[in-house]
Amino acid sequence: MKPRRKRERIEPPAGDAISANISGNISGGQVAVGKDISQNQTVGTAAITNEELAQLRTAFTELAAEVEAQAPPERRAAAVERVAELEQAVLADEPDVTTIQYVARWFRSNLPQVAASVVSIVVHPIVGKLVGAAGDALVKEFSS
Repeated sequence: MKPRRKRERIEPPAGDAISANISGNISGGQVAVGKDISQNQTVGTAAITNEELAQLRTAFTELAAEVEAQAPPERRAAAVERVAELEQAVLADEPDVTTIQYVARWFRSNLPQVAASVVSIVVHPIVGKLVGAAGDALVKEFSS
């Protein structure tokens, strides 16, 4: 026997009848039943503070110094250029996820000794805020 959906009928004063039948997945959504209801929902990432932006810029400065110190001379210029590309991609008005992924892969292939430091910036919570929903995908990709 199939279970019946629950249907409630609310009889408010003055003879108005309000009925609701809610089923399915409403996870993360809003539901309202009644008269004169107003709802607002904001979905998105939180704004970056100046302090967070300063922390991120410091992380990039530290990464550039580490790359400069650890990269072999024949790869140093390319590695420093990749760090600059990464910083530009992350701090763009619309972060460039493709470039972020490319740079992380480049370091994995070409300078594995500093790849962990690059990935620590890629999966940094502030970068996640900047990239928004794509940040979760990046965390999954680069933390495995």
